[in-house]
Parts: sequence; C-alpha cells; structure tokens
Amino acid sequence: MIHSELSLRLARLADADSIANLSRDLIEYGLNWRWTPVRVAASIRAANVNVLVASMHEEIAGFAIMRYGDDDAHLDLLAVAPPHRRSGIGRQLMEWLEECAIVAGIFNVDLEVRAGNEEAQIFYTRMGYRTLLQLPGYYQGIEAALRMGRDLSRRSLDQRTHRKQS
Repeated sequence: MIHSELSLRLARLADADSIANLSRDLIEYGLNWRWTPVRVAASIRAANVNVLVASMHEEIAGFAIMRYGDDDAHLDLLAVAPPHRRSGIGRQLMEWLEECAIVAGIFNVDLEVRAGNEEAQIFYTRMGYRTLLQLPGYYQGIEAALRMGRDLSRRSLDQRTHRKQS
C-alpha cells in the first residue's frame, strides 16, 4: 500500500531529535542510547551519508540512515513507527537509498540486524538481502547480530523497469 500523503525527503538538522528518539525507542531498546541527537545531526551533515525521512502530515513515520563508501554502502539504521508498519514505507526508504548507491556506482550494501528481530530479518530477506554471518555480542555485548548483504548489480530487469514506470 502506498500513501498519497507520504513524502520522502532528506532529513534536516531540525529532524535530529525526532530521529534519535525513534532510534532509541524502536531500535536501541534495551541498549545504551548511541544514536543521540548529536550523532544523528553529524550524520545529517556528513557528505557521505544520506539520512532519509518518510513523513506523513508533517510527522516522521520512518527514517533510514545509509553511509556510502568507495566500494560499498552500509545501512546504519532503519525504523518505521508502529502505526505505519506494513504499508510499504520501509521498502520505499530502502529503494531510495539503494538507488543512490547504484547512481554512485556502489553495488554492495550491508547491514546488521538483531538476531532476535525476525520481523526485520524477513523484511530484509524480501528486499533481496541474505545473511552473511552471525556476530555474537555485537550489540554492546548483550545481543548477537546478523550481518546481511545485497549485491545491487543482481537486481532483475523487471525490478528496474517497474521502478522507472512508477
């Protein structure tokens, strides 16, 4: 489902508090808060990072942070607020950031996801990511992570054609 009132845009410094709070509540629960407003603001300012927000009626419904290197990209964070889940927002955020990687000539994207977060693992698998390895104690020594990755050069012609027509 695609919401007509949904808009994707690059984050502004004024969004840093909201993004950091969503990270604390939806991603970093049970851990020490690392993605503080100061850290999010630094990512917003960074030339090699896209901080993308999905907003509905001026409210941030979701966000994603992707860092781009010379040869690969890394998804630092992705969250969609619970009332907006399963509506395609996460997919739209990922596709937007992946397209930026492709335009930059970057075809490998990786990310870490909590080993216990099966819902997120299913989402990433549906997006074409595969598990590369398990990282015990990755999250502050408390919880394991799975590193997942995707080769964007393997996107099917149908996917590329569909995106251009939408």
